[in-house]
Amino acid sequence: MRRATITDIAAMAEVSTATVDRVLNGRPGVSAANRQRVNIAAKALGYLPSEDKVILPSRPAHLEFFLPLGRSEFMHNLAATIRDFAASLPLVASCRIHAIDGLAPSALVKAMERTALQTDGVGVITVDHPICRNAIRQLCEAGLRVVTIASDVLQTPRSAYVGVDNRVAGRTAGLVLGRMARQTQGSVALFLGSRAYHGHEERAEGFRAVIAEQFPGLTILPAIEMDEDSGTSYAAASRLLGGSDRIVGIYCVGAGRTGIARAVAELGGRRPFVVFHDLTNLTRDLLAEDVIDVVIDQNARLTGEQSVIRLLGSIASTAPFLTLKYIEPRIILRENIPVR
Repeated sequence: MRRATITDIAAMAEVSTATVDRVLNGRPGVSAANRQRVNIAAKALGYLPSEDKVILPSRPAHLEFFLPLGRSEFMHNLAATIRDFAASLPLVASCRIHAIDGLAPSALVKAMERTALQTDGVGVITVDHPICRNAIRQLCEAGLRVVTIASDVLQTPRSAYVGVDNRVAGRTAGLVLGRMARQTQGSVALFLGSRAYHGHEERAEGFRAVIAEQFPGLTILPAIEMDEDSGTSYAAASRLLGGSDRIVGIYCVGAGRTGIARAVAELGGRRPFVVFHDLTNLTRDLLAEDVIDVVIDQNARLTGEQSVIRLLGSIASTAPFLTLKYIEPRIILRENIPVR
């Protein structure tokens, strides 16, 4: 039996093919009544629209996202993109975003207890911990599809991971810092958000590997965990920069950027080479003001949009896992800062 076409849907819904195209692609200019007619016809005909080769469900789906928003500008940008993009798609019946209080596994479990009965799929950013892995397994066993975002949670039946290859992102940071640091000998400070955050640990591993392989004159100091606290990062960075070690580079894997930037700015004059992650209003300003040198960006807008698309695709697919497709990290310098 042949697959239904847009013309078939238009005929059944008694609308133009242009209207069908607008509805299926989430474009404006269609009344609520016509959107409903098109969705009903598409469902009746078994039509499964696609987005960049990802098959999408034939009926509107209910989505929920669990994000540790906190004070992270990247997380808030990601949440805003998810909310706005989901609202533009007729195949999203509802989209709820839950703000998790930090990265503690207990906070995730508590938030997930509020998952609605009609929910079809869940997107989550969390640490790789037995409690979190168990929570994801329980959702999947209940028939929900789950995608992990920004940091993967291995050994779970999640349907897809959306984000950059964090090990590659860390290796990229190592290569940039090693080649562009003003010195070939000296110490490099490494700041982590949390080792329990799989993406942060992968970035650190990739960074260490490149420095060891290609820049033997650079010594990476023991990693400092900041636990998302800028006060902690400021104190640690100030102590290192004022100590006996000759700090020629700083790599901040995740959060705590404000504190590190403050300590670097207070040096004045000659400073170490600094690499941060995520293009935000803060890092834009720091690049422009020459407080930091490079931002390795995972593109909050694209990550948010792909989180919705991949979650819809996992709901439509009969396969337990979607093909892994990483988002390419971007290297941002003072001279190529994208328009806000």
